[in-house]
Amino acid sequence: MAAVLSLWRKQPKIQPAVLFLVAIVVPLIFSNGGFVNFLADAGAFVLLALGLNIVIGFAGLLDLGYAAFFAIGSYTFAMLASPQFGIHIPFWIMLFVASGVAALFGILLGAPTLRLRGDYLAIVTLGFGEIVPQTFLNLSQWTGGPNGIGSLDQPAIFSYKFGFAALPYYYLILGLIAVAVLAANNLRTSRLGRAWMAIREDELAAAHVGINTTTTKLAAFAIGASFSGLAGCAYASKLQLVSPDQFGFNVSVAVLALLVLGGMGNIPGVIVGSLVISSLDRFILPQLTNFFHNFGIAIDLTNSRFLIYGVILVLTMLLRPEGLIPSRQRRSELHADEHDVIPEQILLTEAVE
Repeated sequence: MAAVLSLWRKQPKIQPAVLFLVAIVVPLIFSNGGFVNFLADAGAFVLLALGLNIVIGFAGLLDLGYAAFFAIGSYTFAMLASPQFGIHIPFWIMLFVASGVAALFGILLGAPTLRLRGDYLAIVTLGFGEIVPQTFLNLSQWTGGPNGIGSLDQPAIFSYKFGFAALPYYYLILGLIAVAVLAANNLRTSRLGRAWMAIREDELAAAHVGINTTTTKLAAFAIGASFSGLAGCAYASKLQLVSPDQFGFNVSVAVLALLVLGGMGNIPGVIVGSLVISSLDRFILPQLTNFFHNFGIAIDLTNSRFLIYGVILVLTMLLRPEGLIPSRQRRSELHADEHDVIPEQILLTEAVE
């Protein structure tokens, strides 16, 4: 065991491949339908978190309405791949369409608002996150109103249709996560990624070294929204239904909580945070509720999940602001005095090279 752990630490490049292989095998070993369904749902939130990580973790832009892009991706698929309008565009094409439409709305939101900073930007995104579900609710002639749109087209590979089993959707979402992780990692180490991080540390200094801060932030919004569009398309096809109540402010809070808990800016941390929050929601809170009921304590923790998410956010920011699995750079940023590191100067230098 010690030799295996030593090899694991010395060969970091093989770690993602090993973890991906484990993720492939897990549902074959634990083949319970409910557990596989949980993994598929958790995977959708991993995709959401990877997209929000670009906006908040890389670029430092606080987005409190991220669920709006999730809704846009879902409804794009529902309206173009269902009996609603008699349009049945194949799912594999709709992945690109939903991602592109979500990115387009990211640009439309970001273009007039990204000149704002801090709390003002957060308030605007919060308003956008509230407006989008209400718009879908009120456009009942196209979106089905509160009933939503059902009987969505199922993904198919040649003659094989996914049906209603959770396993094929799990592998679908796992493949999308692999693509998203590869893209996010390449973006993080690219010139654009370094520019995002320079803006995150000091936007004024970044502008003075030649970075176009508006278009750079706009790229973060658009790319982050495209990840959410992918998640929305995959999630809607799995549920076979979209409705406005699936995309409330609570979804944005949940994704933000798992991002902060795992470690902003660090891709493995984001994935771990997603799995922790999903497990808390699906298993831990219901089990604790049953435990209290067995002792005659009438409390339902599942109804207080969003209060618990808020407590997690506050405690994480107070006790471990870098998250459970922080990146080396994020740790040095938050503990610069301890290590005599000045990350702003390093990032600004790298961004203009």
